[in-house]
Amino acid sequence: MGLITETNQQYYQGAQGFSSLAVLPTPPTPNTQAFTTTFDTDLIFGSWNPADANYALNNFKVYTSPTGIPGTYSEYVLAYTVVNNIITLTGLPSSTKVVIQLKVLSGGKYGQTEAEKAYGDTVEDNYGSYEYIKLIDAIDNFMVGYVGDGKLIQNAKKSDVLFFAKRSLQEFSYDTLKSIHSQELNIPASLSVILPQDYVNYVRVSWIDQLGVKRIIYPANNLTIAPFGTPIQDQAGVPTQDNFGENVEGTSLTVERWKKANDNLINGQIVNNIDEAVDFQNAYGFEGSWNWGRQYGLDPQTSQMNGWFNMNEREGKMSFSSNLAGKLIVLEYISDGLAYDSDTKVPKLAEDALYASILHSIISTRSGQQEYLVQRLQKDRRAKLRNAKIRLSNIKLDEIVQVMRGKSKWIKH
Repeated sequence: MGLITETNQQYYQGAQGFSSLAVLPTPPTPNTQAFTTTFDTDLIFGSWNPADANYALNNFKVYTSPTGIPGTYSEYVLAYTVVNNIITLTGLPSSTKVVIQLKVLSGGKYGQTEAEKAYGDTVEDNYGSYEYIKLIDAIDNFMVGYVGDGKLIQNAKKSDVLFFAKRSLQEFSYDTLKSIHSQELNIPASLSVILPQDYVNYVRVSWIDQLGVKRIIYPANNLTIAPFGTPIQDQAGVPTQDNFGENVEGTSLTVERWKKANDNLINGQIVNNIDEAVDFQNAYGFEGSWNWGRQYGLDPQTSQMNGWFNMNEREGKMSFSSNLAGKLIVLEYISDGLAYDSDTKVPKLAEDALYASILHSIISTRSGQQEYLVQRLQKDRRAKLRNAKIRLSNIKLDEIVQVMRGKSKWIKH
């Protein structure tokens, strides 16, 4: 059977239509109709009542029309139930047309007023989903293809397979899978932003100019540091303790001083006292031919105008230099692929590598296994992981040619 189960209307619009001549619920109930949705997305049901606060939890809306003609649909606001993606309505005339609309950024085309429209991003979350396989489906496939009589693994607990599958997905997420997340943030007056909840490591930080172009913000590295411990000391320099015997922590003076830093003051290299710093142009003496060549030998780490960021591990924040205050930034970072249910999916280009990793992990942790078999599976795992990296790198020949043309090299056609 084909792997695509949604209709074009379900995929693109996030809508599925029915006639009220639907299958009766089990057991049959008079004057009651049951509608089974077949979206790839499960229905989330909070309440049928729009006046109930839990109604906002719904990822869908129900619309009815006596004729099915566009412009005649209205939101269904009477009591109904949802169980296992089956919506049960009562009291519908036999000719009524019913549409289940998943929430979409445009609001859908069935609501007649702003309040009736189904605003949300459930439909957009499903776009491009064919590129991936759910982790639970990958585990089921592994149990069918690799576990059983006459196979390398005679028997295995599904919980063990699940554990090794999650560990493999975590390792793949760091340097193989496309698990780069991004957040658009504004730098507040405090010059610090809180790290995302599923943050593992940053990939890139950029501020966005008026044209929407990314300007790379570089890490402070050796410029400054955010101390993890900041004990308050007495006059003799000895840390003080509270009533529980723990050191009393204060605010970091290093972090506070870093808030005054900006690219002009750091790359000027003219004064040591920040209070005596002068205008950047005067500091470098750009005005006048006698200053030509004065910038020769500048440190590339400081001779740039995009600012810097620093990791504050103590507070779980990212701090920025003062010239970035009020800027719009994009933080690109990696997660481990297990933070949310929506993350637990595997690109199909790496599916075979996942199976090889699970197989090697199970065999290598069992006692009495022959070493040649473990080594063979390890080599197989490495080879398939390497293939997955090449596939996911998405390198195209035309793009390579375009880059080479910009390098002043002869390209023979």
